[in-house]
Amino acid sequence: MTTASALLTAAVADLAGAPKEGLGEQRDSRWRGRRIVRVGEAWHLGALLLTDTHALATAEVLRAADPGRRGYTAESARERAERRAEALRGGFDEGDVVHVGWSVIDVDAVDAGGSSGPLALVDGAPSVRWSAAGGFMPLEAYLRERVALLRDGAAG
Repeated sequence: MTTASALLTAAVADLAGAPKEGLGEQRDSRWRGRRIVRVGEAWHLGALLLTDTHALATAEVLRAADPGRRGYTAESARERAERRAEALRGGFDEGDVVHVGWSVIDVDAVDAGGSSGPLALVDGAPSVRWSAAGGFMPLEAYLRERVALLRDGAAG
């Protein structure tokens, strides 16, 4: 039986040289205000983020940008613009993709038969829940497809 950790390790090896996206954490300071600072980088594979050493569950994804002077028809649009500006203030470059609110997946727990984040052992096979409303699919097929998409996108 192939383990989740073996599949993820192989995916990381296959991703060598592919583009990564920024990992950010929100920081609040009386002097510097609220901002999102870079704490690393990862390959974005849909519901998963892979670093050289960890698998993470994806959460909020945004692009660092200046909010400019706009009128917002919805409060949610104003909040998204402010989040993009927080990433810019935290040191990300304009246009950088930033992942915030991610969580570390306990791959050992999955290998032991449990679940963590979007990963679980389903009928003895490591599987991933690719969306909040979606069902599980085999992790091996998911990684094969997502790695190919990321590598093809980088080549084009």
